[in-house]
Amino acid sequence: MNHNLLVNLTGWLGALMLLLAYILVSSRRLAGDSLAYQLLNLAGSGCLLWNAYHFGAYPSVGVNSIWIVIALFTIIKNQSRNQREG
Repeated sequence: MNHNLLVNLTGWLGALMLLLAYILVSSRRLAGDSLAYQLLNLAGSGCLLWNAYHFGAYPSVGVNSIWIVIALFTIIKNQSRNQREG
């Protein structure tokens, strides 16, 4: 498979994951701090980050990097809270 095609498909997959996460939270099927929501954001942003970096879209690299940090922070914070409450 052509490398650019793989990067493009990965970018589209990431976009779909972020849109799915947004739809699920907006329709109240997922909570904004749920692990599933955060994992969709983390994976989707990771896919878009790779795509953006590959094609030199550095503003998108920045936004998706921050998105990843927020998702990781939320996952870690929630795991710590669950361990304290557990």
